[in-house]
Amino acid sequence: MARALMLQGTGSSVGKSVLVAGLARACVRRGLRVRPFKPQNMSNNAAVTPDGGEIGRAQALQARACGVAPCVDMNPVLLKPQGMTGSQLVVRGQVRRQVHSRDFTSFRRDLMPVVLSSFGRLAGECDLVLVEGAGSASEVNLRDNDIANMGFAQAADVDVVMIGDIDRGGVIASLVGTRAVLPAQDAARIHGFIVNRMRGDPSLFAAGMTAIADHTGWRPLGLVPFLERVRDLPAEDAADLRAGRGGHGSVHVAVPWLPMIANFDDLDPLRAEADIALTIVARGQPLPPCDLVILPGSKATLADLDSLRREGWDIDLHAHVRRGGHMLGICGGYQMLGRSVADPHGVEGTPGRVAGLGLLDVETVLSGEKRLENVSGKLLPEGARVRGYEMHMGVTDGPDHVLRPMIDLHTHADGAMTRSGRVWGTYVHGLLADGAARRCLLARLGAGSDGRDHDGTVEEALDRLADHLERHVDIDALLELARPVTPA
Repeated sequence: MARALMLQGTGSSVGKSVLVAGLARACVRRGLRVRPFKPQNMSNNAAVTPDGGEIGRAQALQARACGVAPCVDMNPVLLKPQGMTGSQLVVRGQVRRQVHSRDFTSFRRDLMPVVLSSFGRLAGECDLVLVEGAGSASEVNLRDNDIANMGFAQAADVDVVMIGDIDRGGVIASLVGTRAVLPAQDAARIHGFIVNRMRGDPSLFAAGMTAIADHTGWRPLGLVPFLERVRDLPAEDAADLRAGRGGHGSVHVAVPWLPMIANFDDLDPLRAEADIALTIVARGQPLPPCDLVILPGSKATLADLDSLRREGWDIDLHAHVRRGGHMLGICGGYQMLGRSVADPHGVEGTPGRVAGLGLLDVETVLSGEKRLENVSGKLLPEGARVRGYEMHMGVTDGPDHVLRPMIDLHTHADGAMTRSGRVWGTYVHGLLADGAARRCLLARLGAGSDGRDHDGTVEEALDRLADHLERHVDIDALLELARPVTPA
């Protein structure tokens, strides 16, 4: 019979996703069949599954840590924000509808059976399910119809370990405060805690661990020092991208920070390149002189295009190209580079058509049908291997696409290039992760590359993370807390 344990957090971005991935790898190395599970996720960083759906990128990473292919059951409910007031609802990998923020509580009422069904299927094929909560467990105002934290734990009869982040400060108060505000029935589910991202001498927080245990009654299970190699893993939260390191190479790559940025782990392989200095350009700042500007994916192309113009970056981009600079647009960024983006059915809001940046001679028409597919092919004109995935709503066509596609995907041509060869657009996410393709693209800029697939970097980081957690977390105690899954 499978067992399960849930990791919840005192807040967002306390490291739950990374800890689940590292613990999964450590348990797999102990001979266990492990599966990750996150009932409800909110992220615009998503992955395409072999079964033709999409899930949060963090769960795809956790599946890799388990040595299995990702599937839609690992993240049955995914919310993809499309602005300040609403999200796209994805259920078991497929878009269901748009959800307004004020409806978040009510829409979940009908989703618990879906969540429990997915959980049960995963439990039926493994020894251990590691469940990740979402956001903060202490948000008691969202407790009604909850499927992400304590609501799920109660429904699935799963016990909990609480995670706090010492790096942000106030970790004693956040853990003790979480215990204080939770209803007694929910608090009884929690049996241990982990303090994450300790910097400096761990002995300096020994009294803190004791204080937390005394005030909560929870078992201290680990004080985890900050691990630099974690930066080599795909980040789930866009805030982590801004906080991450950039290189110091001679070739400068700039990325404008747009509000609805999506699938931003496309940028991760560039961070590891010695020749590349990567700069995330904050709103309010001009685009700096650089060799390449990347417009990454977007969950709301029209809104981000408007934001780009309000920042004045459209002027900077045209000046950059006139100076001989290069540009790469990925997915939504590719759509922005064209002459126009039409939304006749109101996929992103009010139906209409807006002018694009006009840097590629193509036009895009948005549609309600979403393309989700893992793809492979070759980069043009070099012929280097390309592997990645498509995840978009829209069709892009025009002379630059017909005459100068960027990628041959065997079944169809993808993307576009200008006659000068300095502006490129593609729908293929993950393009830069493939070492051969990345080496060719960087060579166009005069930059070198080790040509290594980024997958290898991620695998090494997962192994180092598992080693790290073996040293600093009582994994035997965690496994003791994992209780058998109750059959449906």
